[in-house]
Amino acid sequence: MVAVLGVLEALDRKPAANLAELSRRTGIAKSTLHRVCGVMAVRGWVSRDHSSGAYMLASRAVALGLSRPTSPLVEAFQRRADRLLAQHNETTCLMVLEDDMTLFAAKAETTHQVRLVTKVGSRLPAFASASGRVLLADRPDEEVERLYAGRPLVTPTGRELRGLDELRRILDGARRDGFAENVDETALGLHCIAAPIGRPGHVVAAMTLCVPSGRMTTGRRAKMIPDLLAAAGDLAPPAGDELADRDHESIARGRNP
Repeated sequence: MVAVLGVLEALDRKPAANLAELSRRTGIAKSTLHRVCGVMAVRGWVSRDHSSGAYMLASRAVALGLSRPTSPLVEAFQRRADRLLAQHNETTCLMVLEDDMTLFAAKAETTHQVRLVTKVGSRLPAFASASGRVLLADRPDEEVERLYAGRPLVTPTGRELRGLDELRRILDGARRDGFAENVDETALGLHCIAAPIGRPGHVVAAMTLCVPSGRMTTGRRAKMIPDLLAAAGDLAPPAGDELADRDHESIARGRNP
């Protein structure tokens, strides 16, 4: 227990460290930390960059508020989301893919009393959410099949997709249109539109507008989609920007956002 708390505290102060640095920060032997971090990784408390060996806080730590929004991607999202809020005044979220779930990495809330109620660190089934659909649409077909083949695809509100064939059609539509939607699938009375962040083949996050159905009209939707696409495009790193790509990829793997 002391070692676990030491790792959490060390990574909360500084978001990445290999075993040698963790040992210096905590005073715990590397052999002990290797075992502890292995268990914490399996349980979703930390993740490891296999190229550098650095450990970082992962999604369970995010869900408990142990990590801070130090990522350039999250900071850029928060600035850009303010502009989108000024345009439409609807809750805007930054979402990332974690296995077969989408994780709320950051959000900016509407001033309306009727709104999406969720917290950073919570999750939704990726196949059912607009954000998950644009993220899955960028994944290889074999990865999607590995995740969902033979599984019942029932949304949180009880709608059952007609298996992998319907999911493939939805993902094909997201690739074609450049965005995805869900209506009454993750919550009754909620219409979500999501746009991918990153160029094709390198999409690692999604930006989502979450709108109560009572405030959504055909006219509002037509205005929201291009504004959302523009906002998500502003967050994508330029092609060849390896530092920005690494930051985006670290978010996608569930590290400290």
